[in-house]
Amino acid sequence: MKSRIWLIAIIIIASGSKISAQGPPITADKPIMLGGKAVILKTLTEIRNTETGTFVRVPLMAHYLPTSNSLIAVHIPYVSYDFDDSNIESGSGLGDINILAKYQFYRKDATAKSFRMVVKTLQTLPTGKEIGVEGISTGVYQSYIGLVAGYESLKYGISNEIGYNIVPDGNFDEFKYQLGFGLPLLKPTYPVNQLNLYFEYANLYQPDSKSYELLYAQGIQYAKKQFTWEVAVQLPLIQNNVPELNKRNYSILLGTRYVF
Repeated sequence: MKSRIWLIAIIIIASGSKISAQGPPITADKPIMLGGKAVILKTLTEIRNTETGTFVRVPLMAHYLPTSNSLIAVHIPYVSYDFDDSNIESGSGLGDINILAKYQFYRKDATAKSFRMVVKTLQTLPTGKEIGVEGISTGVYQSYIGLVAGYESLKYGISNEIGYNIVPDGNFDEFKYQLGFGLPLLKPTYPVNQLNLYFEYANLYQPDSKSYELLYAQGIQYAKKQFTWEVAVQLPLIQNNVPELNKRNYSILLGTRYVF
């Protein structure tokens, strides 16, 4: 199983040669969108190591922008789960499918900088096996609503997201706040040839269980014309009252993107 996990990671990196311009934060989101009628194909593989095993999520994401301020998307994930306890069955298959919609309702541009705001919703369908690993495969319906605000200039970018995830048939409703900083390392050029560093924080709080996580991700992203490659390592800084099943050691994230 573990050899298969690393094989998946290698395939994802290699496939980047077929998968845009400077992309969004790696683990977070940003409100700046591409032009109307754009199509984006992307993936962001997560290899998550926890106290109970190693879990992998490989989503195929298809994004479409009907207009320059709206987006709809579907994320279809392949997941694998390898529990350390031999008494718990490991396996692989389809995970929970996501349906995403975003609408940019505010935009203020100035010379070489922009501030924008977006409202978004993410509906998680219970298509995966009920293994209870959040963000991988839960097998229960979830509904998220959030607000994304971001500022971007030629020197740096800042993104914020605040939202709430409702789980009608579970006890892990979650409040989320994410903060990300992007730092371009190369001078702006056209066609795009950019190397970006990302520093991203995620605050996750579940009111029912009083569990709280503060996660930090350090990532690097290279964008060349329509192609993007990215890699990040995410580590837990704080984990209070987090169930053993979801207590993280680290995550490795590998992403590719292509814009039509």
